[in-house]
Amino acid sequence: MTVEKFTPYDSKTIHRAPQWGRIPEELREAVTVVAQVLPFRTNQYVLDDLIDWDNLPDDPIFRLNFPHRTMLDPTDYTSLRDVVADGDKGQIALHVGKLREQMNPHPAGQQTHNVPELDGEEVLGIQHKYTETVLFFPKAGQTCHAYCTFCFRWPQFIGDDELSFAAKDAQGLTAYLARHREVTDVLITGGDPLIMRTNTLARYIEPLLEPEFEHIRNIRIGTKSVAYWPQRFVTDRDADELIRLFERVVAAGKHLAIMCHYYHPVELRPDIAQTALRRIIATGANARLQSPVLKHINDNAAAWQELWTTGVRLGAIPYYMFVERDTGARSYFEVPLVKAYEIFRDAYTSVSGLARTVRGPSMSAFPGKVLRGRLR
Repeated sequence: MTVEKFTPYDSKTIHRAPQWGRIPEELREAVTVVAQVLPFRTNQYVLDDLIDWDNLPDDPIFRLNFPHRTMLDPTDYTSLRDVVADGDKGQIALHVGKLREQMNPHPAGQQTHNVPELDGEEVLGIQHKYTETVLFFPKAGQTCHAYCTFCFRWPQFIGDDELSFAAKDAQGLTAYLARHREVTDVLITGGDPLIMRTNTLARYIEPLLEPEFEHIRNIRIGTKSVAYWPQRFVTDRDADELIRLFERVVAAGKHLAIMCHYYHPVELRPDIAQTALRRIIATGANARLQSPVLKHINDNAAAWQELWTTGVRLGAIPYYMFVERDTGARSYFEVPLVKAYEIFRDAYTSVSGLARTVRGPSMSAFPGKVLRGRLR
């Protein structure tokens, strides 16, 4: 199998990508302008294997990766475009800051609520929202192989320390878990933890395999790498080491769940994407599929039906359909709740019982997840 080098692009380097010349001028302008506010990052695999360049601007992965002008209010877009054209960095920063403040950078209190304390001090990089589950944000995992334009954690990627939350090491996590025996699940999230090299990831995970943490039964890893860089599990230089780490977690008696973020069935069509998923499952880990329902991307039952059916065929478990959170370019992606329910219903009734493990539509709120009238 060909070993592909990971080649990322951001707003400053995207013009070097071979496909840049295929993007119409008005769409290029939007990348330059909107990326001042919302972070932009893609990579060569996404450009080569996931985007249909004959279907611009409507290709779902193009919309998922590339900023569009209607992600901003028309007046805001025009004024920002003019400020960017003037080139005054101070004015650009001032303008961008005001726009970001309007975008609710921390929906559902993700920075101000559920942050636990130990001996009267906050434990950085941890959220404890549910009794049995702790979320852990390792500092080395606070980026992704590519950014989704809807991402509710976009403040993590804009370089503002006041808006980010992350842990430098696992000491705070292990100290907290040692005193909280009610916690059974640890979700390692980001960003994307699998942006890290395996030896770095292991430093966070392996302490949880020690006997003193026998109450930790389930370790989850949230990742988009399965879609945006499946080479992480197949051809990267430490891909085999990563697979062996997964095997060690399972051998230690833990349930390892890889929370796979797939937003459109095209992400599961490439051979390497399917190979990656099979390698994960062969370790004894579970792969669970989850995604928000998004206008322009997957707001039709057929997309979900194919995603869940393909996932089940490959051994994955359909898990959640989420509702887009109140943050970032919300108005661009939001789907009315009644339509979200209809999409879920129509997709759910078109698949076999093996795919009906999925739950949704689920909406995050301060108390927890609201699931079709029920609270989690």
